Parts: sequence; C-alpha cells; structure tokens
Amino acid sequence: MDITSYGPTLVLHGDFDVRSTFQVRSALYAFLEGQDQDVVVDMSDVDTIDVVALRVLAVATRQATRSGHHLTLRNCGPSVRRMMHLSRLAHSFEVERAAATA
Repeated sequence: MDITSYGPTLVLHGDFDVRSTFQVRSALYAFLEGQDQDVVVDMSDVDTIDVVALRVLAVATRQATRSGHHLTLRNCGPSVRRMMHLSRLAHSFEVERAAATA
C-alpha cells in the first residue's frame, strides 16, 4: 500500500487489506490532524479491500465527524462498493458521486 497526499486529498494505491490497515490508519489520523478543511480519501487506485480495512475507514469517518471534519471517499471502484454493501458498512461512508456524462 502506497499513500500520497495533495491538498486535502489522501490517495491510496494498492490492495487495502488487514496487512495495510495500521499504515493507512496512522496516515489517515495524522492527515486529519493536520487539516483545517474537509478531507477526501481517493480510492481510485485501490484494487481490493477487505472488511477490516472498511472498518478502519468507518471509524476514521466517525472520528473526523467528532472533531468537526468531514471525510468523503472518492472514486470507489466496483469491488470496493461491492464489499461496502456485502459488509453492511455502506451507510458508514459518504461516497462522492461521479458526475453524469451526456
């Protein structure tokens, strides 16, 4: 798992699973502490995700809300969205909707 950031966006690259949760959790909480604005987690380069990783994001979303931030997931691929629904955690996140094309 590689993690990069630009502005208020944290970008995740690779497989987000139990092996990378500590790394992502640490980066996410450090990133939230350093931001005065809403935070976006870009998941466009996340190929697979498991339930443990989704729980990390759900808890981070709750923590962000408690501290006055807003956390949004962006560019969730089909496998990520499918796991959100299968795990029954879809309601725990705000997922940015893609703009419709004409």
